[in-house]
Amino acid sequence: MNDTSLTDNIMTPRERHATWGLGAVFSLRMLGMFMVLPVLTTYGMALQGASESLIGLAIGIYGLMQALFQVPFGLLSDRVGRKLLIVIGLLMFVLGSVIAALSTTIWGIIIGRALQGAGAISAAVMALLSDLTREQNRTRAMAFIGISFGVTFAIAMVLGPIVAHAWALQSLFWCMALLASLGIVITLTLIPNAASHALNLESAIVRGSIRQVVGNSRLVKLNIGIMCLHILLMSSFVALPRVLEQAGLPAESHWKVYLYTMLISFV
Repeated sequence: MNDTSLTDNIMTPRERHATWGLGAVFSLRMLGMFMVLPVLTTYGMALQGASESLIGLAIGIYGLMQALFQVPFGLLSDRVGRKLLIVIGLLMFVLGSVIAALSTTIWGIIIGRALQGAGAISAAVMALLSDLTREQNRTRAMAFIGISFGVTFAIAMVLGPIVAHAWALQSLFWCMALLASLGIVITLTLIPNAASHALNLESAIVRGSIRQVVGNSRLVKLNIGIMCLHILLMSSFVALPRVLEQAGLPAESHWKVYLYTMLISFV
């Protein structure tokens, strides 16, 4: 009986492929998105019509569009299929990246970032992961996604300033388009197809519970707290690069500050 229990807790090759594949898709998309955060203020001010307020809008509109489209994308994935929604979301991300890469004005960057955020595939990715893993291995698979998210953020904070200094701001958006395109290839070729949709309350969207969740006072407080945290985080990427420059640290060396910060935070 114990041997059977141990066997059940071991991931099957299909579960490992799904976990690694979806983790790669998620990481590639987020790597490109995070790379632009520490450099948009520094290099974006050279864009036509740019101001600190509009730079802040360009940084924050991604999260706003994610918030607006996350639930609709999740619900739609129940009807048309997870993988199709993930591919559509990644295509929107690619389109937004190309628009931003070709833009010479701040408004082009804002439109591109909005399109990137509108491709809100996080719910569909987690739902597909639930479809492809058994309950006893699901937490482990989701933990892997979470770890890859943190590692990706740290790498992006260091790579962003280096790439932007070497090849200009637009090169980052071309990198985003390339990484998201690679994510599409992985989704179509390496991730297994799910035979059915699993109703996992950790990642699924239940229609009848949306109003109950929105009206729950404790969850509202939690959501407001998370919103404030994200506002502070995004605001720091508007203010911090200018502060570092005023302190005498050139833009090409900002990656060192982010590297040391990430190393300390991991410890």
